[in-house]
Amino acid sequence: MKRGFRRRLPGVLVLLLTCSVHAQDPAEYFKQNCVSCHTIGGGRLTGPDLQNVSERQDAEWLVRFISNPKAMIDSGDPYALELLDQSRGVVMPTPQNITPAFARELVALIQEESAKEESQFRGLQISDAPFTAMDIARGKAVFEGRVKLTNGGPACVSCHNTAGLGGLEGGRLGPDLTLVFERLEGRKGLAAWLLNPATVTMQSVFSEQPLQQDEILPLVAYFEDRSKKSAIAPANTASFRFFLLGLFGVIVALALFDILWKKRLRSVRRTQVLDAANEVLHGR
Repeated sequence: MKRGFRRRLPGVLVLLLTCSVHAQDPAEYFKQNCVSCHTIGGGRLTGPDLQNVSERQDAEWLVRFISNPKAMIDSGDPYALELLDQSRGVVMPTPQNITPAFARELVALIQEESAKEESQFRGLQISDAPFTAMDIARGKAVFEGRVKLTNGGPACVSCHNTAGLGGLEGGRLGPDLTLVFERLEGRKGLAAWLLNPATVTMQSVFSEQPLQQDEILPLVAYFEDRSKKSAIAPANTASFRFFLLGLFGVIVALALFDILWKKRLRSVRRTQVLDAANEVLHGR
């Protein structure tokens, strides 16, 4: 009985995994995995706007590409290579545990959303107008945690840093965000990423505590300002300041030990001197 179950166990696991993929809501999957790079009707981000994408390629091509983008590119498919060129060489990650059947559900979702007057995946629409000094200052306050996030998420500075923060600057768990505005190709890409972070670590933190629009826009303003000033900003001296602080602490600690040790040494010497004096007196 146990041997039979063990033999069937791999098949059972595959079945459960397949069922879990099929059980997932396509809209929820798109929100968690796609919106950081794609919109439906909101314009291009890192990847293309997917509105009416089924008019550019047939459904089966889209299913094959969604299932394994790299394989399509490696095969030399002309349209896949064109997409790669448009995204500046960024290859779409291969979705994990996705089946052709679920890929078809995603294609159907995109077609359904494309037909709407305004898709739920249109993304944040940010004006090209210059941000104000107040926008930038509020963004810095949100980054540093001086303005608490509405949904209770942690402050950016707890894991990240940017040039120009002062003091010991920010955390080192996550990457330096001084040039994140450039890396995500401007306001729309950055805002989309902040709305639905694509990394596993950020998803685990912010999926239940998402940033609000009135928090995202000031952060975009702050990061844009950091990016513009990065060319003239002084070199990051946080590590050097940390070294100096540590060195100062060591010097203070040694000074304290020296004071305490001298007192201890003096008390020992005093006893030795008194004993020697007594010996001399008695010897006389």
